[in-house]
Amino acid sequence: MTPHDRREFLALGAAGFAAAFLEPDPALLFPRMSAETPLDVAVIGAGRQGRAILGELATIEGARVVAVCDVDEARRGAAEKRASGAKAYASHAELLSKEASVAAVVVATPTHLHRAIVLDALAAGKHVFCEAPLAHTLEDLAALSAAARSAKTVVAAGFQGRANPIYLLARSFHKAGALRELATLHAQNHKKTSWRTPGSSPEREKELNWHLDPTLSLGLEGEFGAHQLDVFHWFTGRHPVFVRGSGALRLHKDGRAMPDTVRVETTFEDGLAATWSGTLANSLRGRREILAGEMAAFDLAWTHGWMFKEADAPTAGWEVYANRQPFHTEQGITLIADATKLAAQGKLQEGVGLPFTSLYYSLADFVKAASSGGKPACSFSDGARSTAVAILAHAAVATGKEQAIDPKLLEAL
Repeated sequence: MTPHDRREFLALGAAGFAAAFLEPDPALLFPRMSAETPLDVAVIGAGRQGRAILGELATIEGARVVAVCDVDEARRGAAEKRASGAKAYASHAELLSKEASVAAVVVATPTHLHRAIVLDALAAGKHVFCEAPLAHTLEDLAALSAAARSAKTVVAAGFQGRANPIYLLARSFHKAGALRELATLHAQNHKKTSWRTPGSSPEREKELNWHLDPTLSLGLEGEFGAHQLDVFHWFTGRHPVFVRGSGALRLHKDGRAMPDTVRVETTFEDGLAATWSGTLANSLRGRREILAGEMAAFDLAWTHGWMFKEADAPTAGWEVYANRQPFHTEQGITLIADATKLAAQGKLQEGVGLPFTSLYYSLADFVKAASSGGKPACSFSDGARSTAVAILAHAAVATGKEQAIDPKLLEAL
């Protein structure tokens, strides 16, 4: 923590922290955009993530889905029904050439297909939101980054943590010195599932299960871990210098080559380590990040978050106002402002969670930036750097060899 940050932390004091916990900014929890001039949006890719995106965009004031695209006829038809009034296309090139009113494009195709679609959308002068990870190779990533830098439009990376109100609150506390010196960083994505989609033919099944192909997918560590490692990069303001990884098939021994259980460790220049584990074999504790420092720790679980204080941490006046939850032998301070009041209004899940998903906040942020010409929560450059770390993490898992992360590579993105 810099002297300036420490002074800021001390100056915040009891009243400041009480306000942070008990007086939320409604604009963060319930974003509002102008509905007078809605942003015309096209969604390219109508698989599981594309369907989720269509569902969220339907609830975002100021966004209007006017076109959808997918190469699969069944998915295309389902997307057309979901986005009432939208036109459906089998080709993104046809969509871009025929839908002149489209101002923004959301790319939700498989990762290895991002490059051509994003480049064409930027060449057509569209605002672009690209799902994370942004690419599956460093070559594709470099090409996308160069195009994004040259673009005159808003180009956002879909790393969802950066627009999440709980994560924004936790990061502000960390920057003000609530954790002090960081000791450990750990994240996990544990969910018991096969990650396999049945297809009508062997060829179609292969297409649908691209994420199980090591030549097309970055695996668990890239498709899921990239989002969570990005949280650490964002909170610390830096990136690791090397990564190790390992993976194994622990449950789904069905002929797949992609590990169903993975462990990754990234190390920063000062020795701070960030570990990540992912598995398709067990769901205990789900998806979360834990940042542990000398005075406190954050346990962040996307729609919920808590701070756990150390016994020797100073007591602040705001703590008497804080909402708490018991966890075995610990008590966690909920990282959601004015939870009781919002829960009474029926706007919080279980009294302490966010009213919307992280995907919603990420898309709402993009719609606002594209409509106003502002900056998105996650720039393409920031997203590209976290994607590069994910690509190298995948290489570490695939080869079993430590991968160096060249700072010059990240700076160039």
